[in-house]
Amino acid sequence: MFNNYIIIVRLYVLSIILLISSCSSIMIEEDNKYNKNKLIEQIMSIDATYNTLDSLLYVDIEKQNMYFLKKGTIINDYPISSSSYGTGSRENSFQTPLGKHQIYMKIGKTLPINAILKGRVWNGSIANVVSEDIDTEFDHVTSRILWLDGLEPGLNKGPGVDSKSRYIYIHGTAEEGLIGKPASDGCIRMYNKDVIELFNSVDEGSQVWIY
Repeated sequence: MFNNYIIIVRLYVLSIILLISSCSSIMIEEDNKYNKNKLIEQIMSIDATYNTLDSLLYVDIEKQNMYFLKKGTIINDYPISSSSYGTGSRENSFQTPLGKHQIYMKIGKTLPINAILKGRVWNGSIANVVSEDIDTEFDHVTSRILWLDGLEPGLNKGPGVDSKSRYIYIHGTAEEGLIGKPASDGCIRMYNKDVIELFNSVDEGSQVWIY
């Protein structure tokens, strides 16, 4: 009799746990759906034709996150680091430029992960990746480069504000412990494994919107 009582109690507790777990999953799913809808509204407010683009990278400076969209559908998202100097397009400002860009050139296709590129060339060096929240004296560009070209004259294209001439990239970093907060000197930093994945998923000419 006592054993039966124990079994009943255990089954009751298990059912409560399963119910709570189910409710939590539903709440997380609804929250994610809400966030995605808010993101799409945000992108639409910039340009309602966003869903005609085969590929779009949308960088949310406030959230320090980048979203990868295919034909208007969110495929993936990645934590990033923009400039520690804030946003802006002025030459020598070390700020991350806002507005619409495109990928001008992809560099580093066959390089090993964590390869250090200087002047967009690999000299054989491999970065020691720092996973702690430490700002080192180096600003290594690692693994892959997506070189950006501005699409908006006067904002991010042309004399004094030109993103391509400022060498604004999406690239890997040795300071992975700083990903998720502003830490770069103007570029968009990513985890090395993420930038390699992204590099293989987008083409030159794909648009990159930074807002």
